Amino acid sequence: MNWSRPASIISRRWKGPWGLKHTLQAVALALSLVLAFSVFMVRDRRKILDRSNGCPFSAIFNFGDSNSDTGSKSAAFHRLPYPNGYSFFNKPSGRYCDGRDIIDFIAEKLELPYLDAYLDSIGTNFQHGANFAIGGSTIQPVDGRIFEGGFSPISLDIQLLQFEQFKERTLELYNESRSSYIMSRLPRPEDFSKALYTLDIGQNDLHAWIKSMTEKQMLESIPSIITQFAHAVEKLYQLGARIFWIHNTGPIGCLPYDVIYYPPKPGDKGQNGCVKSHNEIAQEFNRQLKDKVSQLRKQLPDAVLTCTDIYTAKYSLISEAKKQGFADPLGYCCGYYGDYRVPCGKNSMVNGTEISGDPCSNPELYISWDGIHYSQAANQIIANRILDGFLSDPATPIIEACHKPVPLSK
Repeated sequence: MNWSRPASIISRRWKGPWGLKHTLQAVALALSLVLAFSVFMVRDRRKILDRSNGCPFSAIFNFGDSNSDTGSKSAAFHRLPYPNGYSFFNKPSGRYCDGRDIIDFIAEKLELPYLDAYLDSIGTNFQHGANFAIGGSTIQPVDGRIFEGGFSPISLDIQLLQFEQFKERTLELYNESRSSYIMSRLPRPEDFSKALYTLDIGQNDLHAWIKSMTEKQMLESIPSIITQFAHAVEKLYQLGARIFWIHNTGPIGCLPYDVIYYPPKPGDKGQNGCVKSHNEIAQEFNRQLKDKVSQLRKQLPDAVLTCTDIYTAKYSLISEAKKQGFADPLGYCCGYYGDYRVPCGKNSMVNGTEISGDPCSNPELYISWDGIHYSQAANQIIANRILDGFLSDPATPIIEACHKPVPLSK
């Protein structure tokens, strides 16, 4: 092949300013195309790696209280009224929120549908999991004192019984009939061992003690509560659960409800105006929970347990509320708190005067939706802070929560 002619052309084009200018432009264009192609390949490779490292979760089974209830309390007792749900669902959704809870953002991250409540008998689909959480639930079994305090009779141990029955009946139906209806409404038998099991509970246990015990008594009660939580995890393991995503409890002393009804005494007012002693109790609960989860990893060798620091995610949001575009970090949007509490969306007669628990017009400016639960805007930020795994032990993104951490070499 004769290369002399192209070479001579190139040599002539380098002679003089015009040829040099256009040649340099051509080289620059070629380099930019190569660079763009390289970036595209890197991005595409990252996507492939993300898919290969991710976990093929086909279902979520959630256990907890009102922080992750998607309709159980509404189905079992009374439907939560509007304006709950109006920011996203445009109707009451069974959530103590103007929109989505953290469990909804978890489902979105895993590209799964929102979880239907197990107790909801109308229009539900459990093909991709079920939600056993119910508002007012506690870890410890309910006794007269806890029930009289307004907490749910469906504690964590009852939720486990519901799950056990749900799994048993699902397997029976699959064995009896593989109709398209059953297969489109229930998880497959193999999904139970591959599903993500999320637990978000404990806040009500601490509130139950706050109402009836001294701080010292509360601290002394924590080991028993943690032990009961561990028994629940062990029970789920016996029922086939292997992958756990566990939330600790949030800064209860920063809930507007706590600040209003248990105003901090001199010396007990923490940063941001929170009730310092209540937060310290929550932190001790979380410390013991983390230790117990570490023990469970040794006891349940086939399990993968991730403990996620919800406390830090929520407290940091409260601390930087204005930076994140929120108003008063201890304010709330819906309901009425004062000498008389009027729940969000309800009315009450007080001394012949009707008091309304109406919502504000801009819930996106509030961290708290109703004084106890977080707004959708806050939940989304909190979810973004935990799902990447930086606040988890081990530091694992939720999309990789099925992988056991690789031990560090010495």
